Amino acid sequence: MDANSFLMGGGGAPTAKFPTPGTTVGGRITAPPKVEQQRDIKTGEAKVWSNGDPMMQLVVTVDTGQRDPSTEDDDGKRRIFVKGQMKNAVADAVRSSGAKGLEVGGHLAVTYTHDGEVTQRGFSAPKQYTAQYIPAAQAALNATAPAPAAPAPPGVNTVTGEITTPPPGLTAQQYAAAQQTPATAALAQQAAAVQAPPPAAPAPQPGDEPPF
Repeated sequence: MDANSFLMGGGGAPTAKFPTPGTTVGGRITAPPKVEQQRDIKTGEAKVWSNGDPMMQLVVTVDTGQRDPSTEDDDGKRRIFVKGQMKNAVADAVRSSGAKGLEVGGHLAVTYTHDGEVTQRGFSAPKQYTAQYIPAAQAALNATAPAPAAPAPPGVNTVTGEITTPPPGLTAQQYAAAQQTPATAALAQQAAAVQAPPPAAPAPQPGDEPPF
């Protein structure tokens, strides 16, 4: 718990839940991830390994952008408790992104994929996860990148803006593609010329009348 949470009360954002396989929780990381000792859900006591070493976990708060109507003043933030197999999944995602670790502004998404094998009698099957991570700098660039230009309508040359009419048997896209290759450009133009109507004769001008 940080100082402000201790002063004002409350234990931070609600815990992220993964009730069923396929559930994904993720969003922008809003606070520096912190490491803390795991605690027993029922007793609240700090958990340790058989040799007495503390069982640690990483707490990552993300802005999911989702609101729970049953939770008053829900701001969409959730705490993901990274431990066990999830820790390996998140570490793999960070390495794949080229980052050195999680940071504020980065985007972390964790997906509960399936259940593993039960290793001890009386225990539930361990949940298995995958994760994706986008470093803060890349996430910022993605947010400010301009939207892709709308594709040109069929029959319009994307370079010159010229309206083209494909010959019979070719779509506008096929005709445009054919014009990009020298080997087929001449054939495509010839085919288009065959179907094109002959040019209209110029209107007679004054003084052009024949002398008879």
